[in-house]
Amino acid sequence: MSNDVDLTNCDREPIHLLGRVQKFGFLIATDRNWIVTHVSDNVGTFCDLVPTDLIGEPASRLLPPDSVHAIRNRIQLLRPHSTVELVYDVAIQGRSDHFDVSVHFMNGSIVMEFEPAGSQSGLSTDVANVRSAINRMSELSELKALYSHAVRFINAITGFDRVMLYKFHPDDSGEVVAEVRRTNMESFLQLRYPASDIPKQARLLYLKNPIRIITDVSDRGAPILTRADSETEAQPPFDLSNSSLRSVSPIHLEYLRNMGVGASMSISIIVRGELWGLIACHHNSAHTPSMRERNTALLFGHMFSLVLETRLSAQEQANDECVAHLTAEISKTLSSCQSTPDLLKSSTQAFAEILKADGYAVVQDKDVSVDGTTPDHRDILEICSKLNTKSGNEVFATHQLSQFLEGAKRYSSKASGLLAIPLSRLPSDYILFFRKELVQQVRWAGNPEKVVTYGPNGSRLQPRKSFEAWQAEVKNTSARWLPQDLRTATQLRIMLLEVVLRLTDEAGRQRKLATERQEILIAELNHRVRNILGLVRGLISQSNSGNQTAEEFVEKLDSRVQALARAHDQITQENWSPAPFKKLVNTEVESYLLEKRSKLITKGPDVLLTPQAYSSMALVMHEMITNSAKYGALSVAAGLVNMELSFNSTEGLQILWTETGGPKVTPPTRRGFGSTIVERTIPFELGGKAKVEYQPDGLIAEFHIPGQHIEIIEQTVFEPVDKTELSDSSYRSLSKLQNVLIVEDNFIIAMEAEENFKTLGAANVCVESTVEAALEAISSASPKFEFALLDINLGANTSFEVGRRLQEEGIDFAFASGYGEGAKLPDDLANYPIVSKPYDKDVIAGLLN
Repeated sequence: MSNDVDLTNCDREPIHLLGRVQKFGFLIATDRNWIVTHVSDNVGTFCDLVPTDLIGEPASRLLPPDSVHAIRNRIQLLRPHSTVELVYDVAIQGRSDHFDVSVHFMNGSIVMEFEPAGSQSGLSTDVANVRSAINRMSELSELKALYSHAVRFINAITGFDRVMLYKFHPDDSGEVVAEVRRTNMESFLQLRYPASDIPKQARLLYLKNPIRIITDVSDRGAPILTRADSETEAQPPFDLSNSSLRSVSPIHLEYLRNMGVGASMSISIIVRGELWGLIACHHNSAHTPSMRERNTALLFGHMFSLVLETRLSAQEQANDECVAHLTAEISKTLSSCQSTPDLLKSSTQAFAEILKADGYAVVQDKDVSVDGTTPDHRDILEICSKLNTKSGNEVFATHQLSQFLEGAKRYSSKASGLLAIPLSRLPSDYILFFRKELVQQVRWAGNPEKVVTYGPNGSRLQPRKSFEAWQAEVKNTSARWLPQDLRTATQLRIMLLEVVLRLTDEAGRQRKLATERQEILIAELNHRVRNILGLVRGLISQSNSGNQTAEEFVEKLDSRVQALARAHDQITQENWSPAPFKKLVNTEVESYLLEKRSKLITKGPDVLLTPQAYSSMALVMHEMITNSAKYGALSVAAGLVNMELSFNSTEGLQILWTETGGPKVTPPTRRGFGSTIVERTIPFELGGKAKVEYQPDGLIAEFHIPGQHIEIIEQTVFEPVDKTELSDSSYRSLSKLQNVLIVEDNFIIAMEAEENFKTLGAANVCVESTVEAALEAISSASPKFEFALLDINLGANTSFEVGRRLQEEGIDFAFASGYGEGAKLPDDLANYPIVSKPYDKDVIAGLLN
């Protein structure tokens, strides 16, 4: 016997040819003429027939005509790429009890699998519940919330003690990304499992048969018997790939027993034709969900796969659109730059955020420009030299730089991942993106480097007996570059090559225009200086009214000149280009309102004002703000100013200034220079409109600036959206609560309540649907529950017994009822509150106040 036993032993095991079925049902296979060819040895457990007596007999020996008719109708629906059809409530000969049947074709045989029939009364409700769950998931914006909703739904309809969402990684290892479990069970959340834990042939079967059930890990299965001549004529093993009763590999059963699992079920999550992950269910003891429940779970699995595929596609499309928009904006904005290095650095910095790079380098003619965390310049040039030896001239990516370049281990903490973009047809210039070493503490469920031993199931890999988290350091490795990262890099390369070529052609023409531009600039500067001197002279003249002191004159003149100076600074920072209106307002607010600056609230879109409009509006806003601070709403603590902006290309910019909470307003008896600036500057200089109303409750002003003075602010730099949710201070925090119990038999309402408690800060929420399960949860909870919400009516029962147990334990609780105020409580529970359905987060928070 060879000692070369490795992880591929599991991969080579023919798990679809084990020749046994689980004993919670039985199997009959016939040929096209409905003559029985195969039968499971346990058929006598379910009917008064000897298994071997059925072989070679017509199926009518077991099935009455109506049952054959029903099964034939379902077979009619089978298509080449479909797997199974289900027939509920089928009768068999000589028995009063009925069966649910799964039927499929396999290698020319009609395979029928029977199991005791479950209740069919809730079929329509099952479909409605799946629809409601899918509708709810469509409203969730985060994948994490989507995952959580999926496992809670499957837990509610199947009753398994633990339900997990298991996601495959690119290396075929898997990670538990969502979990719901009984409170007394250890958590597997975020544990990683090696690829060998789910062998290759098992993954293929998960694609063929998207739901798999193991009802009892101690069940060795019933053998499948075939024709009587099988002893003299070799018969191929019966293929059970599409079987729902297919027995289980002894290795896998041992694996589950080592985990303390008594029963399991898995639902395949298939995205774009590939196995994305599994919804994995575990039970501490034997557990047999009915065919109806399994079919509901399978329907949900199909729908969840579609929702997930749509969500992942939308994310990729959004990323691609963002990249395309950013590429176009950079190309448009920077194509006129004269400095190629500046162009490359600006665009590389924007793309580094999208690529989640920790640092980057731009290499041109051995000149190296870096930002972020990168290797030294000497090491970067060494990387470029190695890249020059590669054939082709395409984007190159690796998450293990030390395998590509000898010696890269010495700086792996700075750069273990590399994405390289060549910038010319002749390899020499590059943009390099780096990712740091991901010395990640991966919580492996046991050592992924499993040691081969000779166990009870022969000379093959023995399952691990310890599932304690084993930490593995992944050294000299970065996070992997995803396909969308390579698409992004390719788009960046194409854009840069186009822009660099345009810049090269443009350089000669720009040099010819340099002298001409300089002359125009000098003439424009002389013109603007004359205008500014004239404006200052006008300010001096108009501010010098006869009935003010010298100090008042100087103060007014100084403030107005300062407002103009600040505006001039802002529009000359970008070579006399348009500047943001909100920046103008903020500058005035910071200069004059100081601690009152939060009293002026600006709403609406920001726009760019041309230099002429910017200078004019600087004076108008200065007068409005200072007047309000001296005499209007901003002169008192309770006052507020709301400034609403609206813009469209036809009507231009509309500004509505509204003051509230200030002293009573009376119209002025005379028009000073400040009022003249406010009312006449915009109409006279910009061709717009200005209107001021002195309402008793507060001044109202409307300004209109025509569109020719406005430019729309366009986003040219990629800025990731901050998705952090702000906490609602109006709700009382429940963060000190460790354990909360919800007893509710409608799982949609239960999940909503669970989400509300968690949103309010509760650490752990246990959801139970029956009195028995709730009492068991109270007994086993550690730490014990601190609060409970009990639905009064649980089917034919009430939750009063649960309430009395909580009362004995000293645990606070409340009742919920669909009967509203008409619900009646027993005398011993009459002092506990009742909330009417539907209830929301406010009601739950109020229960603990």
